[in-house]
Amino acid sequence: MGDFLKDCLYFTTNRLSRAITKMADEEFAPTGFSPMYGYLLLLVIRDPGSTQKQLADQLDIAPSTLTRFIEKLERKRLVIRTAQGKSVRVYPTENGKTLEDEIRRASNRLHVRYEKILGKETADLLSKELVRSTDQLEAE
Repeated sequence: MGDFLKDCLYFTTNRLSRAITKMADEEFAPTGFSPMYGYLLLLVIRDPGSTQKQLADQLDIAPSTLTRFIEKLERKRLVIRTAQGKSVRVYPTENGKTLEDEIRRASNRLHVRYEKILGKETADLLSKELVRSTDQLEAE
C-alpha cells in the first residue's frame, strides 16, 4: 500500500469498514439476515413502538433506506408498522421476537472475533474514537 494511503483517513476507514463488514456478514450468515437487518430487529424488540425516525437516527441511515429495511422485515412477518398521527411506529411480531437470541448470538460472535484479533481494550478504544471523530466531522 502506498505510504500516502496509510495517512489518508478516507482510505483507512473504508478499508476498516470492508474488513469488519466481511466479518459481520460471516457471523450473521446463520441468521439469514445481514447485520443491519439483525440490528434493526434487535432495536425494535428492545424498544417496541419506536418511530421510524428514531430507528433511522439510531442506525444512522436515511429514512428511505430504513423504510426499505422495514418493508422487508414486514414481508417476512417479523415487524408491523402502525401510523399514529404523523409518525409511524414499528413493533416486533411474535415471530420477530423468537429471533432475538439467535441475532444476539451472532452479534456476540462478531464482538468476540474482532476482540480476539484486536484485543478488547483496542476494540473498545477504536469504537469510542470512531464515534467521537464521526460526531466531530458531522458537526463541521
